[in-house]
Amino acid sequence: MNFHTKPIQFVGHVKIKVEKLERAINFYKDVLGFGILEKMKREVKLTTDGKTSILSLVQPEDIIPKQGRTTGLYHFAILLPTKADLANIVVRLTENNIRFGASDHLVSEAIYLHDPDGNEIEIYIDRSPSEWRWEHDEVAMAVVPLNFEQLLTHVTPEKWKAMPKETIMGHIHLHVSELKKTEVFYVNGLGFDVVNRFGRQALFLSSGKYHHHIGVNTWNGEGAPPPSTNSVGLEHFTLVFGSEEDRMKVVTNIKELGADVTEVNGTYITFDPSGIKIVLSI
Repeated sequence: MNFHTKPIQFVGHVKIKVEKLERAINFYKDVLGFGILEKMKREVKLTTDGKTSILSLVQPEDIIPKQGRTTGLYHFAILLPTKADLANIVVRLTENNIRFGASDHLVSEAIYLHDPDGNEIEIYIDRSPSEWRWEHDEVAMAVVPLNFEQLLTHVTPEKWKAMPKETIMGHIHLHVSELKKTEVFYVNGLGFDVVNRFGRQALFLSSGKYHHHIGVNTWNGEGAPPPSTNSVGLEHFTLVFGSEEDRMKVVTNIKELGADVTEVNGTYITFDPSGIKIVLSI
């Protein structure tokens, strides 16, 4: 089953702020293998298929370095199509002396790294949904060591040159200031289901029984403040809905919760209880 196509709602695009746009472009293009779909003076739209953008980089005029212990981006997650792709990018990063971590989450296998500005990136593959273990509408996930010996048996003779065209934005994980209001907003407002409660400090939410499209945590501290608007980090992320009817239902639900939704030229924008900007798209 494809968990990133309509009518399932999913994260379609992420926009992050960087200090030096050209430096960031070099990293995402030359090291990770993204293509450039459109380049402007202070912004670039990146692509994997040459048609759509799943990631944008922007350099605000008054940009400041990434602020710690705030809400916002924990990581955005790039979903690769095959295990060979994950193995090949591990070799690519190693050859370029890029430091990275790794985990086996039972539902997926992942590596983690930072871009030159400190924005965290997850690059992962999903295990077959038939291997996911569900109990009482919660999916089992864990953080255990990744078996690199087994992974690297999938390396192919062709060196990593570019992100495969089937690569998509798999999910986003956010630092939030608290969980109670956050859960109400994402469940009753945006229409996601809680599929895993990771202790008392993190929630994982999804649509259509995916392991998660959105993760939220309070690991930067309960009551963590939002970063300055000109800080390196998340500018916004985009949720894609199955239809205009689905989107308008969400708009109504958000307003009933007392949150604001702004419409600008057919685009709807809202903010979660931690001040994180979300674009509602179809």
